[in-house]
Amino acid sequence: MKSSRLLSIVLLLQTRGRVPAAELAERLEVSARTVYRDVEALSAAGVPVYAERGRHGGIALLPGFRTDVTGMTTDEARALFILAAQGAHSALGLDDALRSALRKVMAALPAPHRPAAELAGRRILVDPDKWTPRPSSAPSADGPSGDAAAARPAVDLDVLHTAVFTDLRLRIHYRHSGETRLRTYTVDPYGLVAKAGTWYLVADRRGRPQLFRADRVASATLTDVPVRRRAGVELAEVWQQLRRQVEDRPAAVRVTARIRRERLDLAVRILGGALTGPPRTGDGDEGGDWATLDLAYPVLPAVRQLLQFGDSLEVLAPPEARRVMAEAAAALTAVYADDTP
Repeated sequence: MKSSRLLSIVLLLQTRGRVPAAELAERLEVSARTVYRDVEALSAAGVPVYAERGRHGGIALLPGFRTDVTGMTTDEARALFILAAQGAHSALGLDDALRSALRKVMAALPAPHRPAAELAGRRILVDPDKWTPRPSSAPSADGPSGDAAAARPAVDLDVLHTAVFTDLRLRIHYRHSGETRLRTYTVDPYGLVAKAGTWYLVADRRGRPQLFRADRVASATLTDVPVRRRAGVELAEVWQQLRRQVEDRPAAVRVTARIRRERLDLAVRILGGALTGPPRTGDGDEGGDWATLDLAYPVLPAVRQLLQFGDSLEVLAPPEARRVMAEAAAALTAVYADDTP
């Protein structure tokens, strides 16, 4: 589009100063003749741009001319501030630089776009880190893992996104982990969080903060009732509170198991989140063929994760965990029994 090309020329000249017409033509993928016609159009529109021919010539703006036009749309401004909402800059010591840069960008944005950009930073957060200390310690109802192995439909964030930015209450039909029936909740959204690639709705339900996985929201409907958030509370604060609840939740089941040494490296990679300490060797196992693992799970059925190691791993304690493993193994045997010759 010509209007987009004209804006690009102005922005390039503001950034670079004098630019040869041939370089502008190459950058914009047009001919030099088109560039000169665009310069004439800009001049006719009141932009103080001029062309100097010759070996050291080029296209330039009059000294001191600046425009506050950034060319950003409202959605582009939102996207910039959403990407900046994560705390990844802390590790590089760039938090102050980021805040300074955002202030400059905000000042350069056209006035109509500023409220949307500022709101985006308060309603959308990106947290690239995985859950810690372990996926298995997450709450089974609304937390990070739960029934993660189940096939999940594509997440439709449109209604959730609209509720977040229009400040309306939301009615959702939600399926908790391990349940097949849907529950209906009316919630007051604070915003959306992308945690390690998974989207979560952060909202108050009956005045208390709660985390909802977006891919467990079967349907969502906007109400005409204004949202009722707690005064002075923002998304970042609620998210930190909920994240700590997930990551600091103590494990309820402690498990001791032994695994064949040749499978130890694989086990550490797979079970790393559930391990409560380094593998122990030299505990009197026959010939040093086994290593001992100390693990923690939030609920007893979660120990079935260990079935994937077959007879290379044995649960030693507690007895109830051994029973879960035996029952699960028996159920698998029954499934395949008809195929046995």
